[in-house]
Amino acid sequence: MDVVAYARSEHHEDAPPLEMGENASLRALAGMDWDFAGAKTNYLTHRLHPYPAKFIPQIPNALIQELSRVGDTVGDIFCGSGTTLVESLTLKRNAVGVDASPLACLIARAKTTMLTEEGRQELLCVLRRVRQMAENAQASSSSALPGVISAAWRPAFPKLSFWFEDFIIEELAEALQICRAIASPEARTVALASFSSIVVTVSRQDSDTRYVRRDKGTVPGDAFKRFARALEQSLEVVAEFTDIVEPRFNCTIVEKNLLLKPDVPMLDLVVCSPPYPNAFSYHLYHMTRMIWLGMDQPRFKAEEIGSHRKYSKRGPGAATVETFQKEFSSILSWLSGRLKRGKYACFVVGDSTLAGTRVSNADVISEAGLTAGFREAARIDRRMQATKKSFNPAIGKIKTEQILILENVG
Repeated sequence: MDVVAYARSEHHEDAPPLEMGENASLRALAGMDWDFAGAKTNYLTHRLHPYPAKFIPQIPNALIQELSRVGDTVGDIFCGSGTTLVESLTLKRNAVGVDASPLACLIARAKTTMLTEEGRQELLCVLRRVRQMAENAQASSSSALPGVISAAWRPAFPKLSFWFEDFIIEELAEALQICRAIASPEARTVALASFSSIVVTVSRQDSDTRYVRRDKGTVPGDAFKRFARALEQSLEVVAEFTDIVEPRFNCTIVEKNLLLKPDVPMLDLVVCSPPYPNAFSYHLYHMTRMIWLGMDQPRFKAEEIGSHRKYSKRGPGAATVETFQKEFSSILSWLSGRLKRGKYACFVVGDSTLAGTRVSNADVISEAGLTAGFREAARIDRRMQATKKSFNPAIGKIKTEQILILENVG
């Protein structure tokens, strides 16, 4: 089936209550081909910003269609860049996302933005301005004239010149100032996410998944040019998203550490891809983005669940499988009071290697759920496309993952 068509299909508005067919829904999910080999994954706003280790949209799409109804509220308690939230809104559900990362929340807000005509015109004005600045910067470079010198704020970060060429710092400072001056909150969010999307590309950081320094051959005007290109694409995909989503459906995004038990609306379904312990360190690979955006990166570093840096430590204080289980026991205890009774929480998760031992994170989450009033309703295996998730190369790529479905029976 065509992916975009599949993303738009839905249960009929007059369908019977889910409870009458929930066993059939679980059987239908168990019988699906979850590999989605060759599926298009970057439609709509899913391509607005790079984000490592995100799951493909076809997974939440299928779970939302089978386990919820039009008008329900679907939550993603590890919302990351907002994949579940986008799918929920396009399938005529309300959406709730939670994440401790301020950058993840910014990206998720941008991806779920419904842009007004006023906001669109503001962004078009910014786009024209930045394109002209790119041309001017390139002309100055070729004529040996001084490049852009910005009076705008830039981070007081000791290693800023280590990670960025001096002319890139000036261009980023100027572009950021333009973004922050946008009057429309929705348009400003889209612009800031577009800005964030190019920070690593124009830096000396090798890539989103490799925190090493290398020369990329950037030249004056590159930051402006890439920002203009990102903003143009954002305008296009946000406009498509705005045309599809009905205004009666809303998205709430809560920037909060789950261990602090955030206050969120009651949920009819949860679909999320929690962090795999010891697999990735978002605080590290997104560091330059967060620094440029003035976000509290050290706070997020301390709060990040599953961080490779925490689990790769040695000696006292090192995180272990017991750490992960304790954290999830707390999270599921909180969730049991936010997810309606008889409803499902779906976790898309793979195994981890901790202290040389392979750990089934699905087992850990399922066992943690028992004490919080959840029972395991289903578990589905799927093969991952090699290019769809990136992890610490020293640990190796995880080639399979499981979809764990827990029912709130408490």
